[in-house]
Amino acid sequence: MPYVTTTAIPATEIYYVDAGQGQPIVLIHGWPLSHRSWEAQITALTKAGYRCIAYDRRGFGESGKPDGGYDYDTFASDLNDLITHLDLKDVVLAGFSMGGGEVARYMGRYGSGRVSKAILLGAVPPFLLKTADNPEGVDKSVFDGMLQSVSKDRIAFLEEFFPNFYNYEPGANGMSADLIPFSKWQAWPASPLGTQQCIVAFGTTDFRDDLKKFTVPTLIVHGDSDRIVPFEVSGKRSHEMIPESRLEILKGAPHGFAATHAQQLNDLLLDFLRG
Repeated sequence: MPYVTTTAIPATEIYYVDAGQGQPIVLIHGWPLSHRSWEAQITALTKAGYRCIAYDRRGFGESGKPDGGYDYDTFASDLNDLITHLDLKDVVLAGFSMGGGEVARYMGRYGSGRVSKAILLGAVPPFLLKTADNPEGVDKSVFDGMLQSVSKDRIAFLEEFFPNFYNYEPGANGMSADLIPFSKWQAWPASPLGTQQCIVAFGTTDFRDDLKKFTVPTLIVHGDSDRIVPFEVSGKRSHEMIPESRLEILKGAPHGFAATHAQQLNDLLLDFLRG
């Protein structure tokens, strides 16, 4: 099985899929999903001649579920272990939602020596939490409420969370009703502790210094109807902070646009990769 053992403590095994040939693209999933959320992108990118490596964050999917390490320094270390294990060069890092934090922290800690491009998709950077020097952020009570709900009844929380993730309305915009069960199926086996602690990680981690170290072409894509990660405090500000970054806004797209707007996203990805 394709696993890499991490160097960060507590050590664990990171599961990954490695499909296709060509320039490597590492796909980093969002919370609380797994590598399976990239199905449409892996299909399109491998068909177009790219190599896709999609892995499960520690605590999620088929990766190990340790009793700690659910912070961005550790997540970036796990990503570095994967890149080093596969000896990837000229790699493109693409992170969705929480996964955008791994891209940012990796660039901040390990630099761009192996990286040629970066992609932030509905991503949490630069800093979600409302503080004195980040007055436009999200109030801490929002993350505290999520943590309390997940800790009390994780399965019930997921039942309410995913309709907002996809802006789902029965019979509207051609979305399959099975998309939500498919997402819950990915989230159910996750570590309860990891699910909880990731809320703390993406809700309180400041990536502003990391974004200052971006020196590679960067694509930022966000849905203008995102109910989970507000564009104004995330994608918009990342675009302003990363020099010469390319911003693409998907009209009418929810947070989970990798599934609901897969064709549009795939076209943007291929255009950016070939550019």
